[in-house]
Amino acid sequence: MNGTVVVVGASVAGVRAAQALRAEGHQGPIVLVDADSEVPYDKPPLSKQFLSGEWDADRLRLLTPEDARNAGLELRLGVAARRLDPAARRIELADGSELAYDVCVLATGAAARPSPWGATSGVHVVRTLDDAAALRSDLRAGGPLVVVGGGFIGAETAATAHRLGCHVTVVDPLPSPIGRVLGPAAGPLFADLHTRHEVATRFGRGVTAVTGTAGNLSVVLDDGEVLPARTVVVGIGAVPNDAWLAGSGLRVDNGVLCDEYCRALGVENVYAAGDLARWYSPGRGRHLRVEHWTNAVDQAAVVAHNIAHPEDLRPHAPVEYVWSDQYDWKIQIVGCPADAGHHTLVGSFDGASARGAALYADETGLLTAAMTVNWPRALVDCRRLVAGGTTTLHTAAARLDRLTARPAQTSGAAT
Repeated sequence: MNGTVVVVGASVAGVRAAQALRAEGHQGPIVLVDADSEVPYDKPPLSKQFLSGEWDADRLRLLTPEDARNAGLELRLGVAARRLDPAARRIELADGSELAYDVCVLATGAAARPSPWGATSGVHVVRTLDDAAALRSDLRAGGPLVVVGGGFIGAETAATAHRLGCHVTVVDPLPSPIGRVLGPAAGPLFADLHTRHEVATRFGRGVTAVTGTAGNLSVVLDDGEVLPARTVVVGIGAVPNDAWLAGSGLRVDNGVLCDEYCRALGVENVYAAGDLARWYSPGRGRHLRVEHWTNAVDQAAVVAHNIAHPEDLRPHAPVEYVWSDQYDWKIQIVGCPADAGHHTLVGSFDGASARGAALYADETGLLTAAMTVNWPRALVDCRRLVAGGTTTLHTAAARLDRLTARPAQTSGAAT
C-alpha cells in the first residue's frame, strides 16, 4: 500500500485506475505518464459534442492539475513510454529518463487505424483531441464529406456533420452499418436511420483509393464510382498501442494478454486495463479485448482493487455495455449481440419517436444481449436479465412487450 505505482497512459482506464487506487487506500506515490501533452480528457464526446462545437476542451477533462494535486498524483505528460523492463521494474521514457515502480499499470489504449490510401491532406481520423479539433476546423467549410466506415465513430461523425449542414456519404463494405456489433438483426434499422436524415450511403461497397488534397478529394469505390469530397473521415477500427512493449517479456497479441484478474501474463506486478488489455474470460473460454468506455472504467476498478488487496483478488467479469448518440436516437447495447444466434425485435423503430429493443439469444434460447433505442427503462431491465444469465428470449420479449402495445417480431428458432 506504500509502494510506487506507475500508470502508463492517461486514458480513462489509466486515470480511473489511479483515482481508484487512492479510494482503495493506497498511500504510496502514483505517477501518471502519457505521450499526449493535453491534460487527460474523455473521448466519447470527440465525435459528438466537441466536434459540433457545443463543448469546449475544458468540458472533456477527466482530471485537472488541481485534481491531481489534491489526490497526490504526479502527472508526467507529453512524454511517451519507450521501454518496459519488468526484471528491473523500470520504465524508460522517450526523453531518456527512467521511472522505477513497485507495480505498473498499462493503459496506453488504442490508436485509430490509419488510412491505407495515399491522400493525407483533408483526410482525418477521430481518436484524439487534436484529431477532432482539426476535423472540426475543416467541417466549418462545409461538405461534401465522405465517411469511410459505418461503425460507432463513423456513424456518430456522420450524424454530427449532417447537423452542421454538410452533405454526407457513409461508405462501408458491410451490407449495413454497425454490422460487426449488432449483426444482421438490427443493422438495416441503422441504414434506414441514415437514409431518413438524408445522409447518402454506400453499404456493401469498398474503397480502393482516396486521391487529391483537402477541399478537392476523390473517393474511388470498388465498383468504379467516384465520390467527390472536401473532407474525408476514416473510421476503420483501432489498433492497440502495444508496440513499445516489444522485448519486455510480456505476451502481446493484439493487446496485452492478461489473466482474469487483469495481471499481465509472463511478468510480475504488471497489470493492464482498457483498450490495451486482452484478459481471459473463463465464461467464454478465451481472451477478450473490448474497446468500450464502460469496460475501461470497470476494469480500472478491478485493477486498483487487486493491487491494493492481493489477498482478495477480484476477476474482471463484466456485462458489456456501450452507448451511442446518432441523430435523434439514443442507442444502448448490453452484452455481445454479434455472438448471438437468434433475435427478436420489440417495440417501434419508426423515426424520431422510436422506442424499441432488439433482444439476442444463444443457441439454447437464453438471453445474452440487447440493444435499445430511446428506451432507458427497457435497457435497465435487459441489463439485469443479461447479467442473470437465466432468462429466455421469449420471457424477456414478453416482459418488454408488456411495456408497449406493439407485438414482437421474431427471427430464427428462438424459444
